[in-house]
Amino acid sequence: MEAVVVDAGSKLLKAGVALPDQGPALVMPSKMKLEVEDGQLGDGAVVEEVVQPVVRGFVKDWDAMEDMLSYVLYSNIGWEMGEEGQILFTEPLFTPKALREQLAQLMFEKFNVSGFYDSEQAVLSLYAIGRISGCTVDIGHGKIDIAPVCEGAVQHIASKRFDIGGTDLTNLFVQELKKSNPSVNIDISDVERLKEQYACCAEDQLAFEAIGSSCRPERHTLPDGQVITIGKERYIVGEALYQPHILGLEDYGVVHQLVTSVSNVAPEYHRQLLENTMLCGGTVSMTGFEDRFQREANLSVSAICPSLVKVTSLPFPRSVWSLVTLPSFLQPPEYMPENLTRYSAWLGGAILAKIVFPQNQHITKGEYDETGPSIVHKKCF
Repeated sequence: MEAVVVDAGSKLLKAGVALPDQGPALVMPSKMKLEVEDGQLGDGAVVEEVVQPVVRGFVKDWDAMEDMLSYVLYSNIGWEMGEEGQILFTEPLFTPKALREQLAQLMFEKFNVSGFYDSEQAVLSLYAIGRISGCTVDIGHGKIDIAPVCEGAVQHIASKRFDIGGTDLTNLFVQELKKSNPSVNIDISDVERLKEQYACCAEDQLAFEAIGSSCRPERHTLPDGQVITIGKERYIVGEALYQPHILGLEDYGVVHQLVTSVSNVAPEYHRQLLENTMLCGGTVSMTGFEDRFQREANLSVSAICPSLVKVTSLPFPRSVWSLVTLPSFLQPPEYMPENLTRYSAWLGGAILAKIVFPQNQHITKGEYDETGPSIVHKKCF
């Protein structure tokens, strides 16, 4: 039986057997609807309650997480009670030790898995493109992780995590649309779709500031028939990642954070990290985002590595880009499926699962029973 790989995010859960050339077989919303009895209504009346097991990358509701994984593994993946297999989980940057132990405990004591492993998303995303060193900028639904990775090890002292992400950009989009369309009642689910369709990045800050007078508003008809106009609002969403004060945050933008993160790693790794910077997460597919990121990075990187500012094009997706001229390039795997930036951690997990389980590098049921949940810190890194 092939091992199962699970990447549980704040918005989407990706799961499937470890087949890197096919991508995750299941992609589903992480939110769950539970039917609970309403004591005030009486007569056994039930109401629907929306539960979100994962918030900003970390599990917050373990009972809901157990229910969701039970549905995924038994109803979708095809596990049978008493015949559970091996499983690998991805984990976000700076996952607390207690949460890692709780996950291992859940898997062994509730799901009776025969083998368990977890690994950091930054490392796995690089595995997905055939690298063991580089830097990942992961803009998720509820957080941004910036992680330099050297020889397969995350440099935690130089890594950064920010509790902002796609959900905050959606809320910003709602606020801006309401300002320009005060009489329209906009549902949050509609805004999510509008953000994916219209949100984009200006070429630079000066271009963004000039958009107000030059942007032609577009009319969009909502599913309920209401009509809204969308103008400069579409650019504010992307600009917030480069100017966080738009979100009310007193911090530097995502490119500056990347450069300072790399600068905190030993100088001999700067070149390698900057040569292999990968953008991950659904937000990075926003129109104009990668071009803006590349442009600002080329300007900012000279602060730490003045010699690494010559740009070269790469023979693979622009989400993996280079700041320097190299004598040769690492080619991406031929099996690389579409939506690499959205599923990179899962794909890397599928690759790693093909190594750790056959080579017995994972945690076995016997090892867990002997040592307990703390063994996750000794065997999973």
